[in-house]
Amino acid sequence: MRLDKYISECGVCSRTEAARAVRTGALLVNGLPVRSASCDIVPERDMVTYNGVPVKDRRNCFWMLHKPQGVVSATEDGKDPTVLDLLPPELRRIGLFPCGRLDKNTTGLVLLTNDGQLAHQLLAPKNHVEKKYLFTVKFPYSDEDASAIEAGLDIGGYVTAPCRMERFDETSGAIWLTEGKYHEIKLLMEARHNQIRSLQRVSFGPIVLPPDLEQGAFRELTADEMAALRAAVSHKT
Repeated sequence: MRLDKYISECGVCSRTEAARAVRTGALLVNGLPVRSASCDIVPERDMVTYNGVPVKDRRNCFWMLHKPQGVVSATEDGKDPTVLDLLPPELRRIGLFPCGRLDKNTTGLVLLTNDGQLAHQLLAPKNHVEKKYLFTVKFPYSDEDASAIEAGLDIGGYVTAPCRMERFDETSGAIWLTEGKYHEIKLLMEARHNQIRSLQRVSFGPIVLPPDLEQGAFRELTADEMAALRAAVSHKT
């Protein structure tokens, strides 16, 4: 792989800046200067440093973000701030995109990645990767309402897949979905003559939103979390 392409994809600098760093001796491979930023490297084998700092491989990575209200799950939007606007420039340069989406006013866990293949597997309905949401509703709902939602409801020409619910009290609970239809939980509640007042996603497959990760904050998934995420789909594909 070309050196300049690699460090560009890792969000370190542009290819033009990489060429300039080679000329000034700021870009090293295995501790040695290189003649050209277009030289070939093997990222899994070679150690690349930029201004004395090791370059971290950020290809095919995953980050978790605690999305606040009013932020759009998109890479760009002409009206509202997006989840990428919450990131520093070096992370916006590596091609991250939201794995699935949360509605504008839904808070909670968003996974950001530049691994298109794994993102596709995690979102594929056939893989049944569960997402857990906490909710409150405007009007009291019953065990009968919960059972109807769990069995699947017609939400305007589409019958939802079976899901799981836990009823905390008359106006709050948890719901686990394996599909991601637009406004699905909102429409499920409306089909039972109710309205969502608040909605928060707290898990995506094996990845759980940490209680100490504040809204707007983010961090990269750990090696153990990445292994669990891959395991969530490895036996289903």
